[in-house]
Amino acid sequence: MKISYGNSRMDKKWKNNEGEIPQYYVENNHEAIIEPAVFDLVQSELEKRNPANKRHSGVHIFSGKIKCGACGSWYGSKVWHSNSKYRRTVWQCNHKFNGQEKCSTPHLDEDTIKELFVKAANKLLEDKDEIIANFESMKDVLYDTGPLETKQIELQNEMEIVTELIQQCINENANVALDQGEYQRRYDGLVQRFGTTKEDLEKVSRQIKGKVTRRQTLAAFLNELKKQDELLTDFDPLLWHSLIEHVTVNSSDDMNFVFKNGTEINI
Repeated sequence: MKISYGNSRMDKKWKNNEGEIPQYYVENNHEAIIEPAVFDLVQSELEKRNPANKRHSGVHIFSGKIKCGACGSWYGSKVWHSNSKYRRTVWQCNHKFNGQEKCSTPHLDEDTIKELFVKAANKLLEDKDEIIANFESMKDVLYDTGPLETKQIELQNEMEIVTELIQQCINENANVALDQGEYQRRYDGLVQRFGTTKEDLEKVSRQIKGKVTRRQTLAAFLNELKKQDELLTDFDPLLWHSLIEHVTVNSSDDMNFVFKNGTEINI
């Protein structure tokens, strides 16, 4: 929301704030176009797909899910023998042939990834009841945002107060012959106070979003887990997306499956 401010109490003229005084945004001021829960989940997924500006494609179901245990880079798909009857798609570390030392982690074909996921998921399903019970007993403590939301409101109020004080400072200087050195020190102090409060508000807002998103992610994870009455016999793309956080490949016989509830299963 862009703030307008008055140049003077005398001329009663208003103009858009283009940076002359600090600006801030008010959350939940308008009805959301999309559900906030959906937006947060999408944003969280986008952030994971582009950590530190290391881009990778999100087209394939395995994109952004398989990580090299040697260098930490994501695996990407490569087409071998593209113009022959032996054509096939494999997944290997995107950093494998970059730099002086190539990663020793192996390439994987899609059937192998699917087969190993089924094995890991079935091990997870064996402890399904315990996993669900643990989440239900701890969710209200782990993901309570009440204290953070109270702090968020306090900081938003503080920003409104400081904005008004800055406005008053500007108006007073426009109408009264003030010592400009003293005025500048007063103005700078208020702007610094505003900036510190804004940083604190952004930090608290990130913490709230993180807790809400994490709770939603785990709720979706457990919902899919509850639906599985039997062990898997075939690869299911929906379960792959719903259950897997990422897979770390260390060697051909050492892969670590990290599920969205934090459980790690080595295959």
